[in-house]
Amino acid sequence: MKLSSDRLRQTVVLVSAILAIAGSFIGSGAAGGTPIQNASGGALAADATPIAPAGPAFGIWTLIYLGLIAYAIWQFLPAQTTDARQRSLGYPVAASLVLNAAWILSIQFDLLALSVPVIVLLLAVLVRAFQLTLASRPKNLVETIVADGTIGLYLGWVSIATAANVTAVLVAGGFGGFGGFGISPDVWAVGVIAVAGVVGVLIALSGRGRLAPSASLCWGLAWIAVARLTGPLLSAPAAIAALVAVVVILTVTITIRIRSSSPSSTRGLVPA
Repeated sequence: MKLSSDRLRQTVVLVSAILAIAGSFIGSGAAGGTPIQNASGGALAADATPIAPAGPAFGIWTLIYLGLIAYAIWQFLPAQTTDARQRSLGYPVAASLVLNAAWILSIQFDLLALSVPVIVLLLAVLVRAFQLTLASRPKNLVETIVADGTIGLYLGWVSIATAANVTAVLVAGGFGGFGGFGISPDVWAVGVIAVAGVVGVLIALSGRGRLAPSASLCWGLAWIAVARLTGPLLSAPAAIAALVAVVVILTVTITIRIRSSSPSSTRGLVPA
């Protein structure tokens, strides 16, 4: 009975990965759908809000999807069927894949407001998956890369994507990024970026210096800076805030990682 439930879990993860990849093709416009940056009236375009990253930032999805495919295949192997760590990770990862596809569909069908609770729930699921990776160590380098590394990248990117998504909804509704409460767009942008920076520091602290989530979050912040310095929606304060956040997050992450990996540390080496 236990073995059949394990095989069910593995199958659910694999099918969910296939569903998410199909959704990504639709979201890219390759399968006849509208590219995400053009859907919902362009609310998520690089020049739509002061928090929107430049277009090349979204290239990180290729790496994340490759990691998710690798994880879905790897966890399906017999060696992972009864593995306790994969038993805990399987369904949260599957849920994140389904929510990813649901988010793409909400944008494709111009349900921008619905995209916010979907991406917030996706973020919550990824936080839980990240916590589960912290609860036990990976068995080998392959697991470190395809499980811990992929979940970390996924979490970091969705963290900054959530901030951008919420801001897009507020701006589309005539609030937030353009004068909400009489506050200037630059101040709003700096405030939201500051929150993202705090989130990055908290992830670094809780993850004991794991590189993957910090790297993807900083990737998003760096492309926000590029968009604000070179795109049609210029904002020096937002660009400076984003770059400062990158420096702070990386400094905290590397410092904690070095301390956690030192011979005197009781925690030992830290996974990705």
